[in-house]
Amino acid sequence: MVEQHFTELQARLVEGLKNLGIRNASLLKVMSEIPRHKFVPEGLQSLAYENTPLPIGYEQTISQPYVVAFMIEAADISPNDTVLEIGTGSGYQAAVLAKLCKTVYTVEILKSLAYQASVRLQEMGCNNVIVDIDDGYKAHKSRKKFDAILVTAAPPEVPEILIKQLKIDGRLIIPVGEYPAQHLLRIIKTKTGIIEEKFFDVSFVPMVTKNSNKDSEDNQQVIK
Repeated sequence: MVEQHFTELQARLVEGLKNLGIRNASLLKVMSEIPRHKFVPEGLQSLAYENTPLPIGYEQTISQPYVVAFMIEAADISPNDTVLEIGTGSGYQAAVLAKLCKTVYTVEILKSLAYQASVRLQEMGCNNVIVDIDDGYKAHKSRKKFDAILVTAAPPEVPEILIKQLKIDGRLIIPVGEYPAQHLLRIIKTKTGIIEEKFFDVSFVPMVTKNSNKDSEDNQQVIK
């Protein structure tokens, strides 16, 4: 009965996302299948299908479902894409991405969150997700160029290193600014420069570096 209740709430949430303008059918299907309640603390599972962010510990949050959906839709993910996510958090967005693209590399600076997320992702069968404990302000150790990069924490300005890691025609979706003046951007890298689009105001936790966080550990891979 509990799982049936969650299924009903999940269906209601997806309908709400449609009403808010999310149109990508593949994305909506995945968000109707990934159990968000398994990515939040047990005491908050009853709120998992509300369209709201929720705390996941360590002063971090799981993003509002609409914001997750909007960012992924804005990134225009294709099945053959290789995607970099900065800020694994609970692993929910990585799980959604994993069903939409070829490979997800996700970076989390907090060691405890990275290990918890890796367990959840393995349980979900997300075998195309590679979780690294690392600093998002650094070039990813794979040295790959990515079709899309999604950032789930807000730097004060766009890190140039992220743009450098995009392929030509690659998309960077990132919240920028210091609270409360943050806004969501899409940056498209072209042969002649970048195209920047501003969407709407958001509220994300700050993007931090390794030196500012005692729980981080540099350059460890959690899922191989």
